[in-house]
Amino acid sequence: MTTDYYELLEVDRNASTDEIKKAYRAAARRYHPDANPDDESAEARFKEVATAYEVLSDPDKRSHYDRFGADGPSMGDAFGFNGGLGDIFGAFFGGGGGFSGGRAGPQPGPALETSVTIAFEAAAFGTTEPVTVRTAVPCETCEASGTAEGSHAETCQQCGGAGQVRQVRQSILGQMVTAAPCPACRGAGEGIPNPCADCQGEGRRVTEKTYTVDIPAGVDTGSTLRLTGMGAAGVRGGGLGNLFVHVRVRAHDRFERHGTDLLHHLHLPVTQAALGAVLAFETLDGEEELVVPRGTQTGKVFRLRGRGVPHVRGRGRGDLLVEVTVDTPTDLSVEVEEALRRIAEERGDVVAPPEKGFLSRIKSAFS
Repeated sequence: MTTDYYELLEVDRNASTDEIKKAYRAAARRYHPDANPDDESAEARFKEVATAYEVLSDPDKRSHYDRFGADGPSMGDAFGFNGGLGDIFGAFFGGGGGFSGGRAGPQPGPALETSVTIAFEAAAFGTTEPVTVRTAVPCETCEASGTAEGSHAETCQQCGGAGQVRQVRQSILGQMVTAAPCPACRGAGEGIPNPCADCQGEGRRVTEKTYTVDIPAGVDTGSTLRLTGMGAAGVRGGGLGNLFVHVRVRAHDRFERHGTDLLHHLHLPVTQAALGAVLAFETLDGEEELVVPRGTQTGKVFRLRGRGVPHVRGRGRGDLLVEVTVDTPTDLSVEVEEALRRIAEERGDVVAPPEKGFLSRIKSAFS
């Protein structure tokens, strides 16, 4: 079941930024692990409210969440920090995100970002696109251990093999005990006295990799796809980070997109608008008949249901709206003008008199 960030912070969906911040501080005090040493679920709950605050306190992320929810296409790193939750704790409480007393172990690699530009139709119906990123992969020579052949890692002297260092800090919530990855061994709990020559003890090497990205139907410019486990490898056996692919969609020459609806501006000659017509109209799905009734006016909107863009979560499609503009002719032939004057006379419409020709104006000037 997807967590509702508003319910988690116990605020209304129209809550202001100050109200959200106040609610977050109250929830952070309530669920902080140091305040709940006997509650194993407190740390998970604390991380959830931190996630909710990071999303709802940012106008862009909040708008994206209101539109797609937590399970929709991601805007990128949900927390806006390169280090994830640990950086949230560091920014708000002055320390890292670990609270357990056990060994931290190798840290996952960083998230990577790239972008892809796709055609309008591809965004509407989904596609696959290759993306190439420069990333870190496990070193094959040392099997990601970072050690040279015949050697082994040794217990880190700074953290005693725990992989963490603990700190006591004063914060707005009082005294906080925080744990962060050991800076000497970067959370591994071990040092490398004889490093691998190919990776210099990192247990990983830099290379380029190409992935095939499945882009779902309904994405739009600004959508971000999260590819779990396709980011960079961590140091010495650390897990893989995530890859975030930012989507850009090329503009269409006939359609404007408004959410899942499409808009087309149709220019009709006055004859078709007055007498009606059946037009061959091109949609994203192919050619269809568009019936224009007699007497159609400028501003009339025809709605072709289900001919818009699919909802990104697969719940149907939007509509195609066709807005009419009736074009008044400006280059009338003599015959057409005479016909229009006869129509105006029959309808009793008051119109301007005919424009005089050049010779007629000269004759009038001397009469």
